[in-house]
Amino acid sequence: MISMPSRWPLPPDGIRFITPRVLIRRLQTQPLSQSLYVTAMGYYPRASGHAMKRRGHPDHILIYCTAGSGSLTLANETLAINSGDILYLPRGSHHQYQASADTPWTIYWLHFDGLLADDFCAHIGSPERPINIGVQPRVIRVFDGIAELRHSSHNLAEFIQGGHQVQALLSYVALLVQQRQPYAGNNFDTENIRALMQEHIHGKLDLDTLAHEAKLSKFHFSKKFKKATGESPINYFISMKMQRACYLLDSTPRSIKHIASELGYPDTYYFSRLFKKNIGMAPETYRKAKL
Repeated sequence: MISMPSRWPLPPDGIRFITPRVLIRRLQTQPLSQSLYVTAMGYYPRASGHAMKRRGHPDHILIYCTAGSGSLTLANETLAINSGDILYLPRGSHHQYQASADTPWTIYWLHFDGLLADDFCAHIGSPERPINIGVQPRVIRVFDGIAELRHSSHNLAEFIQGGHQVQALLSYVALLVQQRQPYAGNNFDTENIRALMQEHIHGKLDLDTLAHEAKLSKFHFSKKFKKATGESPINYFISMKMQRACYLLDSTPRSIKHIASELGYPDTYYFSRLFKKNIGMAPETYRKAKL
């Protein structure tokens, strides 16, 4: 099933298409497409008078405002939507949205479903709230690419590829959301901590220094950092060093002893053990195995 788009009068430069039900049934059973597939998509430029109200819907909806403004109403709360905002409405949400009368929005919208749809909703992490990611040319290019499906004559292979574009789009949106909300749920700027680690990539950095930079106790800093990155602060720092080691092994003729010393490890054997634990092979093997 799909939720129907609005009947807003489409101008010559607007786009709106709905995937036929017979094709959706094929996408649902095809192993390469059942994870995510497009059910409908559109582009509404300067959408004066555009409005929509739904009491639940069976698929997921992504709306991206690239100009102008509008509003979203959920329950008794009305939220402003402005240029650069993206909005994820998971299946079943009750909502109402409309373009501003004074500065009507320009939006891309996408309806999709699939076995991974709920997981991507959780990955983005802020459903039913507009999130400002800015006007991103890369996001617009993906939407424009998905819009080309309307010219595909309902070719299954093209819709399979379109579903993979949706996965790439949602993955990138999740990354942008994380980058634009460094304080959300963490109480410290993760990017600032990463920058500090990068500054000390050639030396040492202890937990006391990192926690002091974040203005948190070592316990709370470690807990929040691991929640944000999936790794402990020190393991994350070591991983950054090993990534730098890979780059040096790939791009320079420097000896392993020289690289170890450059990254703050005077003991080459200790460095090699860390490298193998992190990368999965010894530095010598990595250098010989590069393509």
